[in-house]
Amino acid sequence: MRFEWDQLIRYGPDLLQAFGVTIWISAVSLVIGIVIGMFACLGKLQQRGLAFRLSNGFIDFFRTIPEVVLIFWVYSCLPLLLSIRISSEACGIIALSLFSAAYLAEIFRAGVLAVPKGQVDAAYALAIPRFHIWRKIIIPPAIRRMMPAFVNFLTELLKATSLLSAIAVGEMAYTASILGAQTLSYFEFLTAIAVLYFVLIFPFSLLARRSEKKLLEKTGH
Repeated sequence: MRFEWDQLIRYGPDLLQAFGVTIWISAVSLVIGIVIGMFACLGKLQQRGLAFRLSNGFIDFFRTIPEVVLIFWVYSCLPLLLSIRISSEACGIIALSLFSAAYLAEIFRAGVLAVPKGQVDAAYALAIPRFHIWRKIIIPPAIRRMMPAFVNFLTELLKATSLLSAIAVGEMAYTASILGAQTLSYFEFLTAIAVLYFVLIFPFSLLARRSEKKLLEKTGH
């Protein structure tokens, strides 16, 4: 079997456009997920009350549902409930944002809880304003501790974008499938996107390993 480079050269711009769509959807979903995840994290940190119950229910629900089921539900059911038309790309972003928020909320919460309680209690005993306690005492070490898990999740989010091919979002997996059907060069196009996913995700995997190593060196465990 001969690898048909001419097909990749001919349709290379389409693959690169799909590469950009993958990055765009991942970035938007991540930003929205971070915002929602922070509110869910703060709610769950309350440990009681309505905010805690809502946040806990949100996190448990969206962490339990398989991503592909969530994608299909948003694509097929949400437009019916709202009586509006929603593009497949917007549906994909909504689904991945909810998925991201649920997982990031737990990552954020784990980072905050990893901050030594004695430091926080000492700051409250000194009557330091709550805003400054969060900004100077809790958030900086929490970010360092959550960074390995955050980067690992980012790689999972990038891979999850391939599931959006099921609702015809023009990311890499969908584009490779369509081009393969048109040219019967499935081997070339699927190999190409495998390489593109590797180029995109592997640096983040290295960053996660480096972050974990630095964290172990600083904490000693």
